[in-house]
Amino acid sequence: MRTADCPFCQACSGRELIGANTAAIAFADRYPLSRGHTLVVPRQHVDSVFSLPATETQSLWDLVATVRQELTRAFAPAGFNIGINDGVAAGQTVPHAHVHVIPRYLDDIPDPRGGVRWVVPDKAAYWR
Repeated sequence: MRTADCPFCQACSGRELIGANTAAIAFADRYPLSRGHTLVVPRQHVDSVFSLPATETQSLWDLVATVRQELTRAFAPAGFNIGINDGVAAGQTVPHAHVHVIPRYLDDIPDPRGGVRWVVPDKAAYWR
């Protein structure tokens, strides 16, 4: 069910979609971290992807894979960060579940080692 004050529910009808299936939509992130940064969002308004029924979860991840494939074709990135901020403590700012598909490019930052571990900077560089 959509909610009137949710920006992702509004995106279901108001944004240019990059991809869609029966359970999810994909559109460009308004504040991209890299060229091609895309959000994959369930059509159902839930706070967490873990609140979705199994069939909708599978459709969401199917769309993530399709978006990754399309971004690879369009931008030829060297890699991807694919992630979820699940809950306020994890940095989730929009209370509608979503998956970030972030293309990464060689030399886009000086040292990409650790990837998503940088959400806790003091513990990220475990190899030091």
